[in-house]
Amino acid sequence: MRIRGEASAIARGGGGAPPPLKKSWQLSEVAARIVECEACPRLRNYCARIAREKRRAYRDEIYWGRPVPGFGDPRARLLLVGLAPAAHGANRTGRVFTGDGAGGSGDFLMAALHRAGFANIPTSHHSGDGLKLRDAFVAAAVRCAPPDNKPTPEEIARCLPHLDAEIAALPRVRVVVALGKIGFDAYLRLLKHRGAGIRPRPAFGHAVAHDLPNGQTLIGCYHPSRQNTNTGKLTARMMDEVFRLALTHLR
Repeated sequence: MRIRGEASAIARGGGGAPPPLKKSWQLSEVAARIVECEACPRLRNYCARIAREKRRAYRDEIYWGRPVPGFGDPRARLLLVGLAPAAHGANRTGRVFTGDGAGGSGDFLMAALHRAGFANIPTSHHSGDGLKLRDAFVAAAVRCAPPDNKPTPEEIARCLPHLDAEIAALPRVRVVVALGKIGFDAYLRLLKHRGAGIRPRPAFGHAVAHDLPNGQTLIGCYHPSRQNTNTGKLTARMMDEVFRLALTHLR
């Protein structure tokens, strides 16, 4: 499978950029390739096991249990890059930042996107809940739920071609918000393999914007995990600051 071959080239390092993907590809084609990916046996086995065992609260549901594509507006100018699906969130529902419970990262993120005008509703419960994003698209560095939310560097590298493919199908992206340092580093690594390495390398910081040579703006944001939101490391006001900054650059 082509995606797997491209991922191997990135994972080896020094092997050059992955072959460019056709600009004519539609997001639906990219999503289909993501869903069928089997490049990381550890992650695939973990997702399949979680889908069989389930959490008690969801025991009557059929889990998605497969790699999760991005979600949003095909004409988006704003791209968000998160970490990975949650085991009982997107790995259950099949949509990024969806179904991780009230007060989870999905609701926290969508409430902020709704306040900024990028989402039509402030919650993200399941794939049929009517949520629509306007001028925004949400992707992830890794497309399978990793044990303990910790993908290995090799797994992150194997997944980069999926992010590359989605970006190639989103030609209007001008601002990238990285939700957490892993998403931030993954995006910079992708630029490097596209031949657009940046020196000095931008440093991750919350609500810190970097103008990139490709004409895009990269903004760091603490990940909206429960660990960060429950401890006050990331508040709704801090999240709003990031999207106000993004809107400023989009204007």
